[in-house]
Parts: sequence; structure tokens; C-alpha cells
Amino acid sequence: MKRMALLLTLVLSISASAWSASVDSISVTSKAMNKTFSCVVIKPTTYKRSKSKRYPVVYLLHGYSGRFSNWIIRVPELKDLADREQLLIVCPEGGYSSWYWDSPLDSSSRYETYVALEVPDQIDQLYRTIADRAGRAVTGLSMGGHGGIYLGFRHADRFSACGSMSGAVDLSYSINKYDIAKRIGDTINHRQNWYQYSALAAVDQTIQLPFAVIIDCGLDDHLIQGNRNLHAKMMQRKIAHDYIERPGKHDWNYWRNAVPYQVLFFSRHFQQAMKTKGVQ
Repeated sequence: MKRMALLLTLVLSISASAWSASVDSISVTSKAMNKTFSCVVIKPTTYKRSKSKRYPVVYLLHGYSGRFSNWIIRVPELKDLADREQLLIVCPEGGYSSWYWDSPLDSSSRYETYVALEVPDQIDQLYRTIADRAGRAVTGLSMGGHGGIYLGFRHADRFSACGSMSGAVDLSYSINKYDIAKRIGDTINHRQNWYQYSALAAVDQTIQLPFAVIIDCGLDDHLIQGNRNLHAKMMQRKIAHDYIERPGKHDWNYWRNAVPYQVLFFSRHFQQAMKTKGVQ
């Protein structure tokens, strides 16, 4: 009986493993920076079952002083989200303080090119993705929230949706902080960069293609006013978007609660975008 019980336990364990979402840690090379970085890829359970089904991708960016593994370590429930919404979640390396820019001062820091171009190209080669803008979205927290809006608008030919959670979207609230001056210069000699390289400037661009945007921020977050400024500007420019304020601070409790809403938003967008474009 003991042997049978042990065998049954082993079979159930193997079966559970075979039918659960999986997390890959892969290497992605940047030709622009002549470096190779680690990257997390979360696949839904069904990825193992079918050899033909293709999936949309949400690119999920970390914040200042973070790294590629932050999201899956802090929010392991991302595996459940990938399962529920039938999509891949990719968490690339964004550097300690890259701000997801191609720095105008430091040619070795080219994270805009890396995250917006190089990472999606290599993910499309390695995984069964929907290799089309209709199947790509980018979002993130704090510095990564800035990156989500900045990259999404600047590369709307690559992404059909973007978002921000507690994003540092208005750089005027981050002067003399977070290594920003190292990337784009000080506010005296390079004052124009502090607007040009902000999410506020990114939304100046007119996007003719279907595009979906979601922005949220906690009421007790020190970046709330910058998010309100971005919302007001998008309203003025008549840019359709979802904007959410709810109780919360600039912390993982807030982001853990926020990310399911964003993933659901993107999932619904993907369904409509791919249906409209006829992408399978």
C-alpha cells in the first residue's frame, strides 16, 4: 500500500507539473550594447499542449534599481494570469537606471532599442508568438511605467497597446533623483531633454493605428500628480485611454493588485485587435 501511495503521489506530482504554467529564464542578446541579458518568459499551460497555437505577449518592465526577475519573484501569480488570459508575459532586463532610453550622453546605454526592438524580435524567434503589433503590449511599474508609455507611443508600429503602473511619467517630479541626469544630462545644460525624453512628450505623437492605453496610480503615491498631468494632456489631445486612481502607495502591494487589471485590459484588447486585423 505504501508503494502504491508513493507511486500515486509521484504520478500526481508529474501530472501537475505537466499541466501548469511554466517560467523560462533565457538570455537575450543586444547588438546595440554588445551585451547579453537575462529575461523571464512566462508561458501558459496550453503552450505545452499545442505545437501550432500562437500567443500574444505582454512585455512587463521593472522599476528603478530593479532587474528582470523582480516581477516573477514578487508576483508569482503572474503564472495564473498567463494561464487565465492565454498569453505570454515577458520580463526583460532594463538596467539599474536606464529609464528605457537610448541615452543621448552614453552610447553604451541603449535600452530603448533593446526593449522595443531587440527583445521582441528574439522572443518572436524563440517562441510561438503572434509576431505582429496586434499581439504586443508593453507596461511596467515606476521607471518601467514611464518605459511602458514612452516605448509604447514611440514604437506604435511595434506595440498596439501600452500601460503604466505608478509611472514616473512626468520627469519634472524626479529632478536630481534616480540617476536621470546621468542618462539625459542636467536641467541647466540639457533642459530640453527633460521634456523630450519624458512620457509627457511621447504622447505628443499622433498614432493613426488602433492603440489602447491604460494608466493607474495610487492616491498616496508621490508620483500621483505627474500621472494626473499625463491624463489631463491625453484628455486635451483626445487620446483614448483608461485612467485609474485608487487607494495605494508606491509599493509592491499596489503593483501586485494592479497588474491583473492591466493584463485583463491587454487580453481584451488583443482579442479585438486580432479579430479586426484577421491575425491568428
